[in-house]
Amino acid sequence: MPLTRIDDFLETYRGYLETPLSQLLKQDQTEALHQKLIHFFHATAKNVPAYRRFLAERGVDPLSVRKIEDFFNLPEITKQNYLLQHPLPDLCRDGRIELCDIAAASSGSTGKPCFWPRFVTDELEVAVRFEQIFYDSFDADKKRTLAVICFALGTWVGGMYTAACCRHLAAKGYPILLVTPGANREEIYRVVQELGPYFDQTILLGYPPFLKDIVDEGLLRGVDWARYGMRWVAAGEVFSEEFRSLMAERMGIEDAERSSASLYGTADAGVLGCETPLSILIRRWLATHPDAAHELFGESRLPTLVQYNPGSRFFETVGGGLLFTGNGGIPLVRYNILDHGGILGFEEMRKFLIRYGFDPLLNFQNGVRGARPLPFVYVFGRSDFTVSYFGANIYPENITVGLEQKPISEWVTGKFVLETKEDAERNRHLTVTIELAHGVEGGDDKAEIVASSLREHLLRLNSEFAAYVPPAYQIPRTVFRTLGDPEYFPAGVKHRYSRK
Repeated sequence: MPLTRIDDFLETYRGYLETPLSQLLKQDQTEALHQKLIHFFHATAKNVPAYRRFLAERGVDPLSVRKIEDFFNLPEITKQNYLLQHPLPDLCRDGRIELCDIAAASSGSTGKPCFWPRFVTDELEVAVRFEQIFYDSFDADKKRTLAVICFALGTWVGGMYTAACCRHLAAKGYPILLVTPGANREEIYRVVQELGPYFDQTILLGYPPFLKDIVDEGLLRGVDWARYGMRWVAAGEVFSEEFRSLMAERMGIEDAERSSASLYGTADAGVLGCETPLSILIRRWLATHPDAAHELFGESRLPTLVQYNPGSRFFETVGGGLLFTGNGGIPLVRYNILDHGGILGFEEMRKFLIRYGFDPLLNFQNGVRGARPLPFVYVFGRSDFTVSYFGANIYPENITVGLEQKPISEWVTGKFVLETKEDAERNRHLTVTIELAHGVEGGDDKAEIVASSLREHLLRLNSEFAAYVPPAYQIPRTVFRTLGDPEYFPAGVKHRYSRK
């Protein structure tokens, strides 16, 4: 290995280990941030062969980019127009894929999977997001912590990347023991029950529906979750605040806002932002004030709401979509990830909430952690899971809330498939096929209770549904399927919440 690469690694890693979190999260002033972006652009244009060709093909002279306005006029890059058009090594710095030391694969949910190589130092920006959660939410600097990786291991990004970041925290001095059972249920239960008693808290990290399955099945097995000081970190899917409350109840957790966190992450660039105690407090308030949420986000569903560091991952919004710029094994400049959402400044968010009579910062007095003045980014679930019904967009997030009410939450796993179906008279009906929990039987009485709950919360949360759908068609048709039904809920496959 070249000496300069060893020196760079040692300097970068030492800088991460020796720099306090507060300093790592310190924001650049606007002018300094803009200069940082322009410098990053020039370095990428110079050192990444694929990006150099991309600019040349579009008549962009890198030397002409001097001001931030020039940067904002640069062409967007996407998976289709950039990543799939060049050999993988050419997307890396100096055209040398061997300068990276590990590669992850995207899920391929939007087409052909891509490989994303990175070097160990590329993980450090992402490790800061984990440190932010472990420090601000879980007090992991003071508590002995067992971290259990429940993301699938292998080439997919979640498991290995999460494990690497947790090890970086341990190297920094956090009293964390990491275990990687992946999606092996038996190993998860064995790890928690055998190692959990030696720690002050146990954190499960995984995909939300899988974590819920683990918790529910654990209760059937007699696992006393409360004994282990449970916490959880999720990624990959929007979930409701009812889901968060339900998980807290079943895990014996009293403070839902400081015992869980969601990551906004991608294979493309690792974790882009994370939930904080502040963002969770705000989101939980918005969940009970749908009119305010609709005004703020412009839709009848609640997005994932996280905070981010613009000096690490810089976000822009264009036409309702999110673009970001950030370094990594494949440097990305104005990358359109095809996520639908938006950004809100810290003071912009606070002023909006105060106008509604709610100041979230009042909950963070006397040194309470978790209220850093970072901007917010919000991200909606995949739009291709939406179903149109009488011209109203019905979102899976609307259905989820109806299923997470008691006693319904005791009957179902939380998985469902949303469809519109025609009857013999060619009338369309909203149909929700629902997976029953282990050992639970369906029936007309349960179906009626579920349908009533779904209608109630659709009317409360979705103004389009209330305005467009005639009353006679507002009660969904509910169909129950047994756990693991091969047609609707096959095991081992990423679940889809709608069918067209």
